Amino acid sequence: MSSEPQSFPTSVVWDESMLAYNFGPTHPMNPERLALTARLASDLGLFNSQGVVTTEPFVATDVELGTVHSGDYIAAVRTASSNPEQADPAVGLGTPDNPAFAGMHEASARLVGGSLAAADDVLSGRAVHAVNFGGGMHHAGRSAASGFCIYNDAAAAIQRLLDKGTQRVLYIDVDAHHGDGTQSIFWDEPRVMTISLHETGMSLFPGTGFANETGGAGAEGSAVNVALPTLAGDGALLRAFHAVVPPLAEAFQPEVILSQHGCDSHIDDHLTNLRISIDAQREMASSIRDLASRLCEGRWIATGGGGYNLTSVVPRAWSTLIAVAAGVAIGPQTAVPESWRAYVLEHYGTEAPRLMGDGADTWWRSWEVGYDPNDDLDRTVMATRKAVFPLHGLDPWFD
Repeated sequence: MSSEPQSFPTSVVWDESMLAYNFGPTHPMNPERLALTARLASDLGLFNSQGVVTTEPFVATDVELGTVHSGDYIAAVRTASSNPEQADPAVGLGTPDNPAFAGMHEASARLVGGSLAAADDVLSGRAVHAVNFGGGMHHAGRSAASGFCIYNDAAAAIQRLLDKGTQRVLYIDVDAHHGDGTQSIFWDEPRVMTISLHETGMSLFPGTGFANETGGAGAEGSAVNVALPTLAGDGALLRAFHAVVPPLAEAFQPEVILSQHGCDSHIDDHLTNLRISIDAQREMASSIRDLASRLCEGRWIATGGGGYNLTSVVPRAWSTLIAVAAGVAIGPQTAVPESWRAYVLEHYGTEAPRLMGDGADTWWRSWEVGYDPNDDLDRTVMATRKAVFPLHGLDPWFD
């Protein structure tokens, strides 16, 4: 378990213009999840905490988008944005997952601009940590939309870091869904290691992310995937995280860590099955923060991602993420402000949780105590370690 830190200079990307990323009233990706997160973070006093600054997102230019997306695809998004009826399903636009809407290009490019601004804040030294909870659109590929994601802001931020001289970037994705778009964009890039821990593609979209996906020619071992058992739970996820992420991070020696914190892995999220608590999500965020402190002078950029339980899960998860980044002692037993609970009851007709955590038992069994070949989780972890660890000079059994 990681220790509570001192406060850190932290940039939080937020502006109500981000709510324009809106696929419509019946779509799971409800922009109100961002507004409720910002309201809860504000009511918790996070925006006024020592060292915390707010950064306004900007609309990324076509040149900036073009660092990770093809020109033809950007043009297709612009066409759909101007006339949704002309959306091209062949590139993932105008589908049930990614309905076209007027202004879609600008709304999507603004999320990218948020993560670019976060990267700029860390590169300039304005902040050591930066959080764009409206980002994390990890399914968007170089030439196609996918899984509610039009442009890949995390990939654009990583490319920004590389273009500004960063030599090694570690991307850690703990969304319930495989971070397939980000992985594909950097498949042949040895300067970027992508690690994704997700529900197995045997039971969840996008059906990818298995241990044998390890990177392209010249970048072998740069893609790392842990396909978790469908009903993993907290202890299994944390065991897998600590068995894979810290050893590889130590071997890779990143200069910046960028992480994606989709909270759709939560037990109360209706689109996935992993049964994870906010308490465990907090543990992973704290561990990533501590890795950044140990390996890359603290430089850490965190994004949001998936998460579809509007009032119970997403605001608590991402307010907790901001608190972890800023070094503010908001833990599982911290009370949810009554002002926020009253707002949720009045506007959504539902009782919000009373505490920031779920009261979960987040104990996990260290990998060092032994490998059980009869355990689904252990077989998954070992498959990943066997596929990747030797490529980094690590022993899959002992490191």
